[in-house]
Amino acid sequence: MIDSSVARRYARALLSLGLEDGRFERYGDELEAVVEAVKGNRDLGFILVNPGYPQGQRHAAIDAVASALKLSPLTVSFLRLLVDRQRIADLALIARVYRALIDQEAGRIRATVISAGPLDDDELNRLRDAIGRMTGRSIVVESKTDSSLIGGVVTQVGATMLDGSLRTQLERMRHELKNAPM
Repeated sequence: MIDSSVARRYARALLSLGLEDGRFERYGDELEAVVEAVKGNRDLGFILVNPGYPQGQRHAAIDAVASALKLSPLTVSFLRLLVDRQRIADLALIARVYRALIDQEAGRIRATVISAGPLDDDELNRLRDAIGRMTGRSIVVESKTDSSLIGGVVTQVGATMLDGSLRTQLERMRHELKNAPM
């Protein structure tokens, strides 16, 4: 595993090329698609990261993925570079850093909303708008569910956690009742 500064260097290099040709968003989507493909196919991941396989075979695996996912030539070249430099095992970290860089470039921020049950599009849009007003930036919302929350939502925006869950409110009341003077 490489440290984040090396991942940042690779991500910045790809971003600079993407900014030149205006396709930086597409490259991020393609990297994430490859990460998902590798997660979904253990054999593929094993071939790519194992230096015991000849470089030609590892490049052939990249070419097969590129064909299946219809990757751009630049993304294919980038993946081959990662294979050649023994960095392909760190693709997920590089893709995560790249996504953060393109979000910064586009003036967006990502928020994760966790609720007890699935939220409909109207509720997500209202949350997106409220977070956007708070931060002054464009928001990309990822929605997750956690039935242990009982009700309400927990929102993470960057390093900030906003916990409006019923579970936390009940825990706070329990703590206050327990410590209240008699």
